[in-house]
Amino acid sequence: MARKVNSAFMKPLKLTADLEAVVGKGPLPRSEVVKKLWMYIKKNNLQDPQNKRNIKADDKLKPVFGGKAVVNMFEMTKLVSKHLS
Repeated sequence: MARKVNSAFMKPLKLTADLEAVVGKGPLPRSEVVKKLWMYIKKNNLQDPQNKRNIKADDKLKPVFGGKAVVNMFEMTKLVSKHLS
């Protein structure tokens, strides 16, 4: 029996301009936004080396993170959801 895919989870969402500056043009599903966000964080070496759960915001990420300089990965998902509709 095949598993049913949660279509709400895969539904493309509209992104704010601040989020599009980081992950590219939308609409994108939430899972794809998170994947691209992590690619950006790793590519730009924005994880705190001592505590990898913390992400340091650069100029592009600061507006997405509500102006905060450092957020933890759990807080990040909450802040990013404000940029999805």
